[in-house]
Amino acid sequence: MELPAHELSMTVLMTPDMANFSGNVHGGAVLKLLDQVAYACASRYAGRYVVTVSVDQVMFLQPIHVGELVTFLASINHTGTSSMEVGVKVVSENIRSQIKRHVNSCFFTMVAVDDDRKPAPVPPRKPASADEKRRFDQAVLRKELRKELQQRFASIKRASE
Repeated sequence: MELPAHELSMTVLMTPDMANFSGNVHGGAVLKLLDQVAYACASRYAGRYVVTVSVDQVMFLQPIHVGELVTFLASINHTGTSSMEVGVKVVSENIRSQIKRHVNSCFFTMVAVDDDRKPAPVPPRKPASADEKRRFDQAVLRKELRKELQQRFASIKRASE
């Protein structure tokens, strides 16, 4: 099944080299895969290279175990002039029992760049379904919250100087 250009799915087997000291998959290994899938989704949608600007709300809801299949479901939720919000849902599957668990969700802001590494325009994303409209509206709210948080951090920095 081929997904539309604004969606991407990637499944990876969790191997022993990804384990932390407790025997679960290391959060850093998951973060690296999250960044790769967000990059792949955004660059395919934009038709050019992209850079990661921010990562929001990385929620490790449950541990991921070595030997499980992990599927990363990415979607372009919202576009700006050159930026895109990529939502990623992570589902872990026990191969033997076939039980699936929602283990992680997060949102990446990616910016398309030209050959000089300057921001480049991306196609506008128009939500089609009710689910896409909900994701779009939530992305607009998250964008406003990111701006507010950035302003707050700037005021804290100024106050401490």
